[in-house]
Amino acid sequence: MEIDFNKIADGLVPAIIQDASTQKVLMLGYMNEEAFLKTNRTQQVTFYSRTKQRLWTKGEESGNFLELVNIKLDCDNDTLLIQVNPKGPVCHKGTDTCWAEENTTSFGFISELEGIIESRHKLSQTEPELRKENESSYVVSLFDKGINKIAQKVGEEAVETVIEAKDQNDELFLNESADLLFHYLILLKAKGFKLEDVVEILKNRH
Repeated sequence: MEIDFNKIADGLVPAIIQDASTQKVLMLGYMNEEAFLKTNRTQQVTFYSRTKQRLWTKGEESGNFLELVNIKLDCDNDTLLIQVNPKGPVCHKGTDTCWAEENTTSFGFISELEGIIESRHKLSQTEPELRKENESSYVVSLFDKGINKIAQKVGEEAVETVIEAKDQNDELFLNESADLLFHYLILLKAKGFKLEDVVEILKNRH
């Protein structure tokens, strides 16, 4: 790895810190060559602190170390992407990231969809007569009917997906697959879980 430490003033290169599991960007620091070598040697991320004017291992005071997983160098050889396993909050203000975000796994649109399902679940906990006219939806009605109806719908969609899998119509198969996944996310929420919980089990199996 040929890092160009002379490209930027003071021999420092930016080091973007990313959670190896959630892929969330946690913080930005700076490294000189000595900090880079120490990080590789100790397997705990060490920066060069421009404030303290010395090497600084993240967690040396708080105990919230960043355990090294992988280091990648960008195309210009002057920026590092460092994947880590964080041991506690990363920001000195006590938050998971320096952008005050929760360090949770995001599945893109699926996570957005889970958020919508979550809001519908909360709405279903309001008595029907207290809801506004525009607060009725298919998902709310499923939550209203309870776990048995939701589980039944997942079963129905699974059967329909299997039937279409045995046919040659890809569009119908994908549509039934989408229906199955959608209703499965509703079932997970009804049981108090999220897709992240299932993914964690899969990760632990391998």
